[in-house]
Amino acid sequence: QVQLVESGGGLVQAGGSLRLSCGASGGTFSNYAMGWFRQAPGKEREFVATIARSAIVIYYADSVKGRFTISRDNAKNMVYLQMNSLKPEDTAVYLCAAVQRSYHSTGSNQPRDYDYWGQGTQVTVSS
Repeated sequence: QVQLVESGGGLVQAGGSLRLSCGASGGTFSNYAMGWFRQAPGKEREFVATIARSAIVIYYADSVKGRFTISRDNAKNMVYLQMNSLKPEDTAVYLCAAVQRSYHSTGSNQPRDYDYWGQGTQVTVSS
């Protein structure tokens, strides 16, 4: 059983930056591909980014490509999401998720494919 805890959310002005962190415990972190999703009020959970165990293969949603960067540190059991050039439409609860995958395989862009989830951290971008 893997436990995930996100941190780093907050209130930021449009054009600003935030760095989200997700710490894992209770399992072998390096066995899991990791993903970031977000959910705004009244909307479905939306894929943001995913990273393979190797950290070499990465995919982003088109809406964040070029602005967000996902990374991981297997020695520290951490995955990160650096968010730059934030827009009001980025406002949401951001959640990290984990799924077991082979070394160079990422998770998918579908929430149902992930086995473990954190509670989320709120990101609010003001205009």
